[in-house]
Amino acid sequence: MPDESEDDSGLTKNDPDETWESPETEPREVPEHEAPATEDRPGESLRPATAETRTGEAPVPPADDADGTTPPGAATAPGAPAHGGGETGIDDDEEWTEPPDDEELPLAVHIEEMVKRLAVVMFVAAIVTSVAFPFAQEFITTIWYSVHPGTVTECPGASECAPPHVYGPLELKLAELKLASLAGIVLALPVFVYETYLFMRPGLYPQERRYYLAAVPTSLVLAIVGVSFAYYLVLPALFTYFLYYSEQTADIAFALQDTFNLILMMMGMLAVVFQIPLFIMLAIMMGITTRRWLAGRRLYFWGAFLGIAFLFSPDPTGMAPILVAGTMVVLFEGTLLLLRWVGR
Repeated sequence: MPDESEDDSGLTKNDPDETWESPETEPREVPEHEAPATEDRPGESLRPATAETRTGEAPVPPADDADGTTPPGAATAPGAPAHGGGETGIDDDEEWTEPPDDEELPLAVHIEEMVKRLAVVMFVAAIVTSVAFPFAQEFITTIWYSVHPGTVTECPGASECAPPHVYGPLELKLAELKLASLAGIVLALPVFVYETYLFMRPGLYPQERRYYLAAVPTSLVLAIVGVSFAYYLVLPALFTYFLYYSEQTADIAFALQDTFNLILMMMGMLAVVFQIPLFIMLAIMMGITTRRWLAGRRLYFWGAFLGIAFLFSPDPTGMAPILVAGTMVVLFEGTLLLLRWVGR
């Protein structure tokens, strides 16, 4: 028997004079991704194995910054949050892709809710009107002699003062009701803004909700400023103008109903007109429009203001519409100037 020995490498040595022989190895199956090009697959070549070829799934790229966010356009691992906000996947300061409470509802549900919201506004206006009605006659006396030239003490028997004239049995009561209704409308305006917010809330983004809530007290302040502007500036100027062109040709005998219609219309209109800065601010903050877009179309807005003023101002002389339109233009341009100054 020849002397056989085996070393650590597995090679068998039969005789010192013989050469080393390697033991037969079993054929190893070549993976498909390492297989050389063949006639069946002429376009393929040897390629190293990757995570995608081993598992059949696209690899998850590593985070490129310290907070663990993936680079733009990178795939996200299944089950991983889409954002860097932990389990919820949304940071506190991150923009929402859609309103969080938005939900598709039938049209009938929206109409029913809108009717309920408007009913709340009308109820508040009715309560304020009922409370103000007993004091309306005192307010009529104060307002009448405030917007006419002269004072309350000068008016009885004074030639420069025009006392009210009543030409119907219900004229005074209707004037009182209109004045009380104006108080109800002005004080119900913030309620209207708030109820509108509640109606639109499910479709608003969080930042839009904050803007809308801040608009409620702002709306009340602007309405009071508008009524005060009409009471102290616009109406005295109007009646001075009316008396100037009337006293030379006719005896002045202003009817209570027609005169108070003008007074209340001007007060109510200017209460709404002074909401223009608020509407512009909300539209820009919510991204509906921009300051540059509004400034580039200012002439269209000026024309619209003039048309609205002539349509709703009950003054055929044109003095009241011009004052209202001028006020609207000043508010519009002042708001744009303020936005430009703060860099919006």
